[in-house]
Amino acid sequence: MEFIIKSFKEFTVDELYEILQLRSEIFVVEQDCVYQDIDFKDQKSLHVFSRKNKKIVAYTRIFKPGDYFENASIGRVLVSASERKFGYGHDLMKATIKAVQDHFKVNAITISAQEYLKKFYETHNFIQVGKGYLEDGIPHIEMIRS
Repeated sequence: MEFIIKSFKEFTVDELYEILQLRSEIFVVEQDCVYQDIDFKDQKSLHVFSRKNKKIVAYTRIFKPGDYFENASIGRVLVSASERKFGYGHDLMKATIKAVQDHFKVNAITISAQEYLKKFYETHNFIQVGKGYLEDGIPHIEMIRS
């Protein structure tokens, strides 16, 4: 899989629309969670995504240290439902971690992970810190990769 990294201002209107649609499809509709996805944090993050057959199928956004957490951070991790069986989530995380290291020159990364994905993130060397908490009604845990 080839990954593209863009700032908010580098997006085409069609790319932005497709990403926002995919985020809404997964985080609002699929997870049955009413929350404000458009949070004005996209403008200060870098966006990592990949296409398959000209359609965006995998996406994350990354923040430099201090923008979201003390460490660099990764958020809005998603793979479209029809593509999850191919292991693209692991490809996405590898590319996203590399993007954090290349663009921000740091290794420490913090995420607010949905609790059910703990084992997935552990395969990418994230470790849970602290107790779980609810975020938008969904159980989450803070995880750090050093």
